[in-house]
Amino acid sequence: MIGHAAADDGMRIRLLIDSDANNETDDQHAIAYALLSRDKFEVEGITVNKTHNGGDVDEQMAEAERVVKLCGFYPQLPVFKGANGSFAEILPHLDEPVYDGKEAVDFIIKQAKKQCDRKLVLLPIGKLTNIALALAKDPSIIPNIRIVWLGSNYPRPGEYNLTADLTCIDYVLSLPVDFEMVTVRYDDPSGSWGVKAYQQDIFDKMPGMGPQVDVRVEGRHGGTFTTFGDYSVSLYRHAPQHGDPPFRSFFDATAVAVLKDPKLGKAIEVPRPALNGRGWVERPKNPLKMVLWQDFDGPAIMQDFFNVIDAATAE
Repeated sequence: MIGHAAADDGMRIRLLIDSDANNETDDQHAIAYALLSRDKFEVEGITVNKTHNGGDVDEQMAEAERVVKLCGFYPQLPVFKGANGSFAEILPHLDEPVYDGKEAVDFIIKQAKKQCDRKLVLLPIGKLTNIALALAKDPSIIPNIRIVWLGSNYPRPGEYNLTADLTCIDYVLSLPVDFEMVTVRYDDPSGSWGVKAYQQDIFDKMPGMGPQVDVRVEGRHGGTFTTFGDYSVSLYRHAPQHGDPPFRSFFDATAVAVLKDPKLGKAIEVPRPALNGRGWVERPKNPLKMVLWQDFDGPAIMQDFFNVIDAATAE
């Protein structure tokens, strides 16, 4: 079934989020969206990695933990450090006692090997490095996982998450693992670029929203916060905006949305391509397929996000 069921036939989706949380603003909102969609997701943990922006893996970890705290999931929800470097750099060291990304790789493998009648959904919303390393370290997890990656301008070349580690894309695509690509497609409304969170909507709808936590959390740009909604406002106040009226694309949260409700996007099955530099080479005879997500219902996704935050406020 293309895109699978919204919540595994009525059961919550087992979810592990892999994020470059300190990159911009969409990771934080995707994490909060997933955590607070309690009826749909059983979030088992978060792993982090470094991409081009937002500092090294320690800064990515700190931002993920801020969001976990503001959503009321700290300290019970684990967060693990993943890769600073690339797949190609780390791969030769996987059999060593310590290597870059080991904490995240070990956690991914551990969760994938848990006895369960539901697959573990890996939701990488940054580079694919941690996922690729886990697959290389223990290929036996392949039947137990489903990868839903927010990345790529496919079929056009480039995109931030893709170029953050070009060395792991072909490796993952070569494996017989369930793989879905939630497209980005800069400046193209058919991709998640077209799902827009308008700054004024954030300013109007998010103040004071989300669970109220007892211990104030220091924000990325200073200040302290007791709700994710107030932190959301701070993030949007400090982030560069695009367009008129000002907005930021809700890239990563779009992947959460189509996992929750596949009707919020269009899924098609295509032969997996190969990567050549930053561009794609079609392989129409490739027996390995992937699910390609596009044509998202941006207004419905934004409304569901605000509904989730609103419901969490009332708890």
